[in-house]
Amino acid sequence: MKVIICGAGQVGWQIARHLSSEHNDVTVVDNNPDLVRRATDSLDVQGIAGFASYPDVLERAGAKDADMLIAATYSDEVNMVTCQVAHSVFGIQRKIARLRAQSYLTAIYSDLYRRDHLPIDVVISPEREVAAAAMQRLSAPAAFDTETFMGGKAQLLGVTIEETCPIVNTPLRQLTDLFSTLRAIVVGIRRDGSLFAPEPDDQLFIGDNCYVFAHADDVNRTMEVFGKTQKTQDRVVIVGGGNVGLEVARALENRKTRTRAKVIERNRAQAERAAEALERTIVLNGDGLDAALLKEAGIERADAMLAVTDDDKTNLLSAVRAKAEGCPLAIALINDPTLVPLMEPLGIDAYINPRATTVSSILRHIRHGRVRQVYSIGDAEAEVIEAEVLSTSPLAGQRLRDIDFPEGVLVGAVRKGDEVLRPSGALRIEEGDVVAIFAMAADVPEVERLLQVSIDFF
Repeated sequence: MKVIICGAGQVGWQIARHLSSEHNDVTVVDNNPDLVRRATDSLDVQGIAGFASYPDVLERAGAKDADMLIAATYSDEVNMVTCQVAHSVFGIQRKIARLRAQSYLTAIYSDLYRRDHLPIDVVISPEREVAAAAMQRLSAPAAFDTETFMGGKAQLLGVTIEETCPIVNTPLRQLTDLFSTLRAIVVGIRRDGSLFAPEPDDQLFIGDNCYVFAHADDVNRTMEVFGKTQKTQDRVVIVGGGNVGLEVARALENRKTRTRAKVIERNRAQAERAAEALERTIVLNGDGLDAALLKEAGIERADAMLAVTDDDKTNLLSAVRAKAEGCPLAIALINDPTLVPLMEPLGIDAYINPRATTVSSILRHIRHGRVRQVYSIGDAEAEVIEAEVLSTSPLAGQRLRDIDFPEGVLVGAVRKGDEVLRPSGALRIEEGDVVAIFAMAADVPEVERLLQVSIDFF
């Protein structure tokens, strides 16, 4: 497949990394020559320096015979115009645009812009993706990472192993015997900075970060097995009242269970905008690093604190300050993955990576075949792929024990009809079943072969 990626920033680079590693013909376009050079030097891609919305630039990028265009520049307007030019001038079939401005999103989602007038096939809103990720973090507060699968019937949980974990030093194969009715399986372990798919004889050690795939009804019990306790989040403090903070506050206001939220925003104009947009949320104008202001927001009584400003270091320090003031759960938005290792020594409970959520959302929309969801783990180190098994798939009709999976691949769950099952060697995979598979990045192409799917446009 021939793909043009407009924007070589963090999201564009990661998408290019995914697609080029799977032998697609990828061209990256950006008006910053340094970003283009970084992409061409580190990835197997072509690069064009120039404005993505210019027809001559797109023509140089190969738009005449491109299959897909992904507009992920920093400008909403450039992304929209680029899709329009790609459609009207070059007839590119599939166009994905990242849009941030709420006004555009409201108009598009309310169908004021029709496809004939604004030909964008898929709109990706980073703020909405991050807000959804924040709500998932709050739904499993003891997990540092979480994502739902199987239509909400299964959940991926990132859990840090601490001294309170009762299954430390226990071989994973024994967990089935110890908890025979628990529908959960460890699919990934990060140890000493390295992520891997565990073998049955591997054990969990204190300090490990493990990824567990669990049935939605067994999430609380799974967390208890790993030494964690769940608590409802009734009082939440949000540091950062920009687009992300506003989306999170709106999501909290729309919760079925009543949540008392307060927003702290440093910029006065931004704080006033947030106060006008929110109905039940109190907005305070000031610095989220100010201990006195945090106390005014009731940080010592809060169940959780979300730091979602546009500055990673501010988010980290605000979360540290909140913990110091007695907040039991602090979650920080972190764009730079190299800062993630600082979380544990700083005592921060969980993080949200906007790049990973946006990349996962875009990948989910460009997968061909019966892939329903893709979730990127870490710095694109692994993926969890949810897909329906086709009749042509080598998996169909096979028992799990007889399938030759690569070492870096584990099945997290199998859905047959409305029932989600814990995978076992004797379980037979049939056409129409839905499987959720954890795969290290190098093994994703083999998983796609087994599923009879590929990166392609619909």
